[in-house]
Amino acid sequence: FLVDHNAVIGTCSSCHDGTTATGKTLTHVSTDVECDSCHLTAAWIPATFSHEGIFDGCVTCHDGTTATGKTLNHIQTNDSCESCHSTVVWDTFLVDHNAVIGTCASCHDGTIATGKSITHVSTNAECDTCHVTTAWSPALFDHTIIVDNCASCHDGITATGQNVGHFGTAQECNTCHLTTSWLPDMFSHISANYPGDHRLNLACTDCHITNAEPVSWQFPAYAPDCAGCHAGDFVQDEHKKVDTPRINYTPSELRDCSGACHEYVDTTLSTIREFRTNEHRVSDNGFD
Repeated sequence: FLVDHNAVIGTCSSCHDGTTATGKTLTHVSTDVECDSCHLTAAWIPATFSHEGIFDGCVTCHDGTTATGKTLNHIQTNDSCESCHSTVVWDTFLVDHNAVIGTCASCHDGTIATGKSITHVSTNAECDTCHVTTAWSPALFDHTIIVDNCASCHDGITATGQNVGHFGTAQECNTCHLTTSWLPDMFSHISANYPGDHRLNLACTDCHITNAEPVSWQFPAYAPDCAGCHAGDFVQDEHKKVDTPRINYTPSELRDCSGACHEYVDTTLSTIREFRTNEHRVSDNGFD
């Protein structure tokens, strides 16, 4: 028989209770709204659907059988669907990171969710070591987790690199700079040829004239001794070896400025007449 639903008195469920007329199936969405909220009187299917009136959690339907459920590559979480998704569309969603199970990289792999870019700093650390869950930028940074050397990031593209006027060097950044800040920069000469602490009186470019690691010796024949720079300051009269007959030292004999500077009694050089000490300290502005 045909039923003129327009003439029916009462609600849909007063007849569609599974006895008088077809009612909800066992797999029907759990809801207390009337049938005509979704179905037409002409046919059960197709049906419109409104999430209003659904009193169970999303997962009671969205289990992959009754309705679309989590896909195989879904973020690992025990949170309910509505915590991230809206009832309008799946793809417009917010993520509650507090409910996520697993590490950041289990989702942020470039497939399930945004992962490291090609220019990302080389590191094995998890995303949340530097990033927060509200936004990628700004990010905090911990140099202790970096795998590669300084220059692999500090190349002027990935991270701040040497500026145009930077001292020409192949040394790594951390030879002079700290990871907490670029300045102040610190450097200590480790070469045995470095003559004490010249930093008190000299700028780097006083010796490194080209603002690079090679030293431009003014008197290369005496390098790397003091005379390599100071041969032009040598005054013979002040460097007497023997008084009678008068014999003076040569720059080559005193090329390191800390060698023997004794005045002898005679030309046999067997007896010292005067023994000079405390001459030419590198911390002085001039020669003593």
